[in-house]
Amino acid sequence: MLQYQWTLFKTAVMFLTRIPVGKNLPYSQELLQASARYFTWVGILVGITGGVSLYLANLVFSPALSIAVSMLSTILLTGSFHEDGLADSCDAFGGGWTKEKILTIMKDSRLGTYGVVGLVAALVIKFLLLLELFSYIPVTTIALLILCAHSFSRLMAVSIMQQLAYVQDIDASKSKPLADRVLNTNEGLILLKGFLIPFIFLYYCSNLSLAPYSVVYLLLSLVPAMILRYFAGNYFKKWIGGYTGDCLGATQQVCEIAFYFGSIFLWKFI
Repeated sequence: MLQYQWTLFKTAVMFLTRIPVGKNLPYSQELLQASARYFTWVGILVGITGGVSLYLANLVFSPALSIAVSMLSTILLTGSFHEDGLADSCDAFGGGWTKEKILTIMKDSRLGTYGVVGLVAALVIKFLLLLELFSYIPVTTIALLILCAHSFSRLMAVSIMQQLAYVQDIDASKSKPLADRVLNTNEGLILLKGFLIPFIFLYYCSNLSLAPYSVVYLLLSLVPAMILRYFAGNYFKKWIGGYTGDCLGATQQVCEIAFYFGSIFLWKFI
């Protein structure tokens, strides 16, 4: 049983990152479908990379350059997997006015104006939000926030998979093996644990536990991302009747940014 879970975790790592997992890892559509339960745990890995890179870079460089190093480290680790989904979604929904046109544009490997603008805007806003956080909290706490952001945003992306139907030419999709996968209760609990663990570290390691009503404020910091995730799900359903792999990438990126917005409000109130 443990060996099977370890295989699923490595499968999730292989799917979402560029981390080597060994040449002998068995592969099947069923394994990749079942590995969705560990997507938040992969988010922990990506968040640790970003957080540690930020902390170490800040020992030598300015906050701005340290953030750039951190962002670059997570982009390299994931191979721009989610950023690519965001750019493709911006192109598709920006340039298409019918379901067929949107899906056609989404399949196009070329990057258009909407994609460039959307991707640059997302990266700049993310950079500025993290830089803003340096005004309120120490670098160690920001590193923990990055850890939480990557785990939580992947939870939001997986929730899209649970809510909506898959609606693209499956043979041409990045998320083909995940198209028909809905997590059961036990799998959902594993997914939620990967979301909760980083927040427990944040709560106890950043003096939040000493502040009155800090749990309430911490939960409220999630609200902006949850609101955007709600509207994203409705938007995808309205225009294409469900989701694609690119929609999941876009959801992850937007919810990560929204979480940083919520974090700024959190530390302004505490």
